[in-house]
Amino acid sequence: MDLARRTEEFGYARYWFAEHHLNPGVAGTSPAVVLALTASATSTIRIGSGAVQLGHRTALSTVEEFGLIDALHPGRLDLGLSRSAGPPQRSRPAEGEGEPAVQPAPVPATPVLDGHTPNGLRIPDRFSFAHLLGHPRVALQQKLLNLPGARPQDYSEQVDDVLALLRGEYRTPEGVAAHAVPGEGADVQVWILGSSGGVSAETAGRNGLRFAANYHVSPATVLEAAEGYRAAFKPSAELDRPYVTVSADVVVAQDDATARELAAGYAPWVRSVRTAEGAIPYPTPAEARALPWSEDDRELVADRVETQFVGSARTVADRLDRLQEATGADELLITTITHRHADRVRSYGLLAEEWRRRG
Repeated sequence: MDLARRTEEFGYARYWFAEHHLNPGVAGTSPAVVLALTASATSTIRIGSGAVQLGHRTALSTVEEFGLIDALHPGRLDLGLSRSAGPPQRSRPAEGEGEPAVQPAPVPATPVLDGHTPNGLRIPDRFSFAHLLGHPRVALQQKLLNLPGARPQDYSEQVDDVLALLRGEYRTPEGVAAHAVPGEGADVQVWILGSSGGVSAETAGRNGLRFAANYHVSPATVLEAAEGYRAAFKPSAELDRPYVTVSADVVVAQDDATARELAAGYAPWVRSVRTAEGAIPYPTPAEARALPWSEDDRELVADRVETQFVGSARTVADRLDRLQEATGADELLITTITHRHADRVRSYGLLAEEWRRRG
């Protein structure tokens, strides 16, 4: 709660919580619970989920949970929705069509040459999760999150159900109405989070919703994600034009060398995620240096390490400017991870000071 209070004091607009499971080093099993606690500890900053994993819950339970928080803390809630891990879903067929065709990835409007955009933003090669297909820990997570025999609802349909329940317009094909109380009429901003120009971007655009593109986890596909969303966008009662936030992982300190030292644990922490070990408690710099490391390990995390923004406030703000310019982002969403809480707070504070100085 302290970090949320401090970021509110620093002038940040939003504070989001991600949903994670079976990760010893990440506390994020229930965004709704921590959001309710955070809302009670703050007063003005918008709070939200970044994001709820819809693959193992229902539209109704999601709307009821966030509707209850909104009833207690009205007008401050962002409901971020994402798909959970599982087989990829295809976009819906057009009306009157049969099976949907496989759609090519959108061509980003910003060109990439030798792994960089014209302004110098790093866009690495696409990372493959093929090594995790059939991994026993991935299968275990799916087993524990889903009821036996349950089949996740199509993501686009589930988002439609969330929106219908919020508007009070939900009807079954037979015409039976359902009304979520609390939830119906809740004053929440609905966001879709996505890492590519596929189903999530299309769903956000088709519904005229805000979209969060994920640079800090999937830097290779951030441009196609933003472009795919904009290409699919249709104006809605909520938005008359596309609205994109782009995430970045940053560590800010008084100088570049200190920041690099604070970020030393990032590579082994990412490795623990990408080997399905589950995110380890974030190591100290000394602990990180003592861990065994191989060339395969380096390659496994290279794209994430190369695209983490680490340095002084000026260094990081300059790189964030490049990210905003290359993606056309309306907002930037930053996440910071360090071993010591005080270093994390200071990182947010120093960056806020630099942004205020730049106006």
